[in-house]
Amino acid sequence: MHLRHPWRVATGIGACLALGTTVAAQADTAPTPAAHHAAAAAPQAVAPYLYNGWGNPPDPGEVMDATGTGWFTLAFVLDAGGCDPQWDGGRPLKGGADQNTVEAVRAKGGDVVPSFGGASGNKLEQSCADAGALAGAYQKVIDAYGLKALDVDIEGDAYNDPAIQQKTIDALKKVKAGNSGLAVYVTFPSDQSGPDGSMIGRAADSGLEVDGWTIMPFDFGGAGKNMADLTKKATDGLKNQVKDAYGYSDDEAYRHSGLSSMNGITDMDERVTTGDFEAILGYAQEHHLARLAFWSVNRDRPCPGAYPNDDTCSGVDQQPWQFSKIFARYTG
Repeated sequence: MHLRHPWRVATGIGACLALGTTVAAQADTAPTPAAHHAAAAAPQAVAPYLYNGWGNPPDPGEVMDATGTGWFTLAFVLDAGGCDPQWDGGRPLKGGADQNTVEAVRAKGGDVVPSFGGASGNKLEQSCADAGALAGAYQKVIDAYGLKALDVDIEGDAYNDPAIQQKTIDALKKVKAGNSGLAVYVTFPSDQSGPDGSMIGRAADSGLEVDGWTIMPFDFGGAGKNMADLTKKATDGLKNQVKDAYGYSDDEAYRHSGLSSMNGITDMDERVTTGDFEAILGYAQEHHLARLAFWSVNRDRPCPGAYPNDDTCSGVDQQPWQFSKIFARYTG
């Protein structure tokens, strides 16, 4: 798999999103620290990915001060063996770079959303014996950080297995029942018309209502596509799946739907530009999406030369942290 997209390499990670509402920041100026702290006082719908395992991780405080971003999605929690949750299946929950990131973000008034799962690697959703064990693994991470939100990225073999889908759904029901106010997001791939809605329907039949079903609207194949238009089309398809499964109105369905884009050059050489992000922001504002995220802050900077294959820059024309700054204007 392409190294530029590390959630699809052997560490086994996926893309996923954040929560709540943010206070609007001005489009062309970074907010003052006081304005930032006010925006970050409540959970936010915008939480771009920050990944400590690859791609020259940036200082989250610098990004927060420059953009108004308050929350980050931290990738990714996998199984270290025996249904034991660790970062990338090998970094402990406490005492390492990831805990340092959590503390740094919270020190500036923000917070984090850990993301579980991905396309490969030892996924807890597959390796934990049953829903009770899986819920226990989720709970370890909730307790370690006193979480307000979590995300489960389920794709590939895990998504295609109905038994694993059901195990994940049942585990999330237990976690929501035992953690009042915890926001739960589920993230998965999509095609151009929307996702396979099997897990959405299964969750509705099982009585699980999540805060945001989130698609990854990219890697459709081929360059030269209008990625803003395709993102809107795929998210409309997601809305229809959520509406049909739960009996929501269109407005309710949009408010339970979200998207996690990819800034810059995707695995399949699509170009997601800052102009696309502006259009996606307008669409999200219009429909009050539950979640708006992207992979990743690590990539949110111009390349010093030719586009590398190490996820340290976007490969498209931009200013430092420009993608983060655009989505930080989302007001929910």
